[in-house]
Amino acid sequence: MWTFWQRNSRHDAVLVIRDSDVVAAALRRALAEASAEERPGLERAAALVASTAAATSSALRARWVRSRLADAGFTGDITSVAAVRELRRAEPTLSLLAAVQLQKEAAAHPE
Repeated sequence: MWTFWQRNSRHDAVLVIRDSDVVAAALRRALAEASAEERPGLERAAALVASTAAATSSALRARWVRSRLADAGFTGDITSVAAVRELRRAEPTLSLLAAVQLQKEAAAHPE
């Protein structure tokens, strides 16, 4: 899964691009050829890919917001004005409206 920020003159968007199906297929191929030693790790990786693939776009955007805030060193309340301010510092081209919408999504999807 990749998440990236896009802005144009009309609106802002945080797009979620899912490539988990490609990763899952590669893991299935690897599992088919895996030794007994490799299987537990590959099975765990396959389970992680499956859980990420099942997540909604809203939940993935919430994860992206939390990740951006964590990368910026923010440890405060996700619902605070300070969180919106820090998110906009981390993503300078993010509009206030988009930052607030993303903050709401992050608050609606607790970790």
